[in-house]
Amino acid sequence: MKILLIGEYSNVHATLAEGLRALGHQVTVVSDGDGWKNYPRDIDVSRKVGKVGGILLMARLYALLPRLKGYDIVQLINPMFFELKAERLFFFYDYLRKHNKKVYLGAFGMDWYWVHTCSYDKPLRYSDFNFGDQVRTDPEAVRYQQDWLGTAKERLNKYIADDCDGIITGLYEYWVCYHPAFPQKTTYIPFPIRMPETCSTERADKSEVVIFIGINRERSAYKGTDIMLRAAQDLHDKYPQRMKLHVAESVPFVEYQRMMEGSDAILDQLYAYTPSMNPLLAMSKGIICVGGGEAENYEIINETELHPIINVGPTYESVYQGLEELVLHPERIPELKRQSVDYVRKHHDYIKVAKQYVAFWSK
Repeated sequence: MKILLIGEYSNVHATLAEGLRALGHQVTVVSDGDGWKNYPRDIDVSRKVGKVGGILLMARLYALLPRLKGYDIVQLINPMFFELKAERLFFFYDYLRKHNKKVYLGAFGMDWYWVHTCSYDKPLRYSDFNFGDQVRTDPEAVRYQQDWLGTAKERLNKYIADDCDGIITGLYEYWVCYHPAFPQKTTYIPFPIRMPETCSTERADKSEVVIFIGINRERSAYKGTDIMLRAAQDLHDKYPQRMKLHVAESVPFVEYQRMMEGSDAILDQLYAYTPSMNPLLAMSKGIICVGGGEAENYEIINETELHPIINVGPTYESVYQGLEELVLHPERIPELKRQSVDYVRKHHDYIKVAKQYVAFWSK
């Protein structure tokens, strides 16, 4: 098949493209590399800052239109698939719909169904927008609500979701937001990870437990990494001889990968049920995820044996306790490392995942 993947989140489309190409498909990735993370792509559509940047991007996209038609499959990473105002994206969606055979929507991150469902229906015990029945009121959560609710972004999201051929969700959390609205055309497919050619579950430093955390300074409070970092720092102060802490703050993907090497565990998003791309990448390298590993995560992939994630609740105390257990009982680490590698190989191998995409697209 001839496949066009538009947009990027955390290397999802770039990795999926590799898997699809390994299966013999012709794939083009069009994206901005997810901003400063700078993931690989075939056609770059990065936007420069300011109004002039928007005008230049519009001109570039109009010039690209002839290269965005004639595909069997088009998949959008998000309703906001180019860095333009939502009002302008209706035209590009309609063009893609008219000039290609099938169009699919990815539910991989921030969109109206995620914001609205978590803010009002609250199917999750906790999320980026609620703790139980309580709606989060921190500035970034409120900003996202204002950005998506009752705006052109909401209209665009609903328009694409209603019109497209299918919706692929990458986490349990997104599936639970889309499936009730579109049960016939929503599916869950795990995120794709390319396994390292070699990986060792041996510890690089057996004298200390090495903890890694990646911080996106723009979203730290929203994702709860500020709380996770504070718990890790406090634990390091308590056990300075037994624990080492590495922090990567808003670094490009290549540098991020280099910095996580040799770690025993990675701290990820506090309010997640499911590991996302970065912790899955770490797990493929034999690094234990401390973060989202709720029962629903294992149930949706029918996993009953491999439970390698140290699941923590959305509190400082839960993170501190989970980390302390690891630091005080390092004998657990080799088995959790082994299970982490096996888990990713079993459920997230990029070629296995690509086959699942092809099967869904071919329905």
